[in-house]
Amino acid sequence: MIVKLLRSASDFLVHRKGLPVLIGVGLVLLNLVVSFLPTWPIVGWLAQTNLFLQLGVIVGLLGILLGDAL
Repeated sequence: MIVKLLRSASDFLVHRKGLPVLIGVGLVLLNLVVSFLPTWPIVGWLAQTNLFLQLGVIVGLLGILLGDAL
């Protein structure tokens, strides 16, 4: 089951090598937008922890590595 999932994910990403990098950039931009929103409980926590920034950098770097490997 895991092998089938990895095979289908790699087949999907072979044709779309830049997609994870674009998703990472989108998450970083989403973090920028969240930082300007009013400090409601959940939005304030997201802005304080920079969760989308951290995820965006990780996804972007993994996308670069996967793009080179595929």
